Amino acid sequence: MPDAPVYAVIMAGGSGTRFWPVSRNAFPKQLVRIIGETTMIQATVARLQPLIPAERVLVITTAALAVETRRQLPMLKPDHIIAEPVGRDTAACVALAALVVEHMAPGATMILLPADQTITPLDHFQQALCAGIDVARAGSLVTYGISPRFPATGYGYIKVGSRMSDVDGVVVDRVERFVEKPDEATARAYLDDGSYRWNAGIFTWRSDVVLSELGKHCSWLTNALRPLTAVWGTPGFDRALAEIYQPLKKISIDFALMEHAKDICVVTGRFAWDDVGSWDSLYDHLPGDEKKVIARGDVLAIDCADSLFMSQTKQVIAAIGVERMSVIVTDDAILIVPKGKSQQVKQAVERLKSEGRTDLL
Repeated sequence: MPDAPVYAVIMAGGSGTRFWPVSRNAFPKQLVRIIGETTMIQATVARLQPLIPAERVLVITTAALAVETRRQLPMLKPDHIIAEPVGRDTAACVALAALVVEHMAPGATMILLPADQTITPLDHFQQALCAGIDVARAGSLVTYGISPRFPATGYGYIKVGSRMSDVDGVVVDRVERFVEKPDEATARAYLDDGSYRWNAGIFTWRSDVVLSELGKHCSWLTNALRPLTAVWGTPGFDRALAEIYQPLKKISIDFALMEHAKDICVVTGRFAWDDVGSWDSLYDHLPGDEKKVIARGDVLAIDCADSLFMSQTKQVIAAIGVERMSVIVTDDAILIVPKGKSQQVKQAVERLKSEGRTDLL
């Protein structure tokens, strides 16, 4: 169906706990300004333009975040921001989005991407998307891989197989297999091997194709959600969605589909990518001084090095002789964490949750 339109579906239901205390339940990281002058979800919509016009962009978020998401994205149709009543992981999100897109435009191609990544430059990213669209229109499932820059242990990996094409630096390969997050020694081996890619969590496929594949490997999911198409665009949609979603089991699209499907291709583009998963990741994205000190807000840094200081209050952060440290100040919390340890911020959030400190979450 070469003339079928292309839609984009943005997954925006995450909690972003590793960016606490800036990221909160009511305003997770995709809805706050962390890098640049716009929020991460606004930046995600913007980088799709003009390839995917706003009227063909959908967002899957949570009921608690739907109002703020609509406020931040006034260019989208209100009913294109779909609120999951409960989180059921990415397979349910994919199936729901595919059913809606297929209902609106049978055989349409859909790009599925998270709301909280940084990707540059725009032209290289869209070039890779166009390559994926061409492959997806022919009937394959498409994912996107990033050539590893270092032995990352926090990402899943893709082992590439036979080469399909290489046009202007955009490479398309068959997927040999998906690999879970490795330990450091294995990650180093993947880096040295050269045939592994970081899994960017971005996908492209035709809506009818992915629904067919989901039907083969987890028909319980598509069978449960299919009745929603009869009430799409009516006042009864949200009520029906709540009734159907509650009993669904949680499963990711990787486990539900990608590890079982046979016809999968991976596009390796020239764009720079980061999932911006923790405070440590900002060291690569925010400019600092000659001693690698990044200061945001009212900050006085004396004899400091390789550190991040961020104040969202009127209070000044005065730091003397601090090295390899991140200090984040909000109205009601202060986070102090050594560089290299910010993945553990999630533990602080879990501790606050167990102690009933919902005012800080």
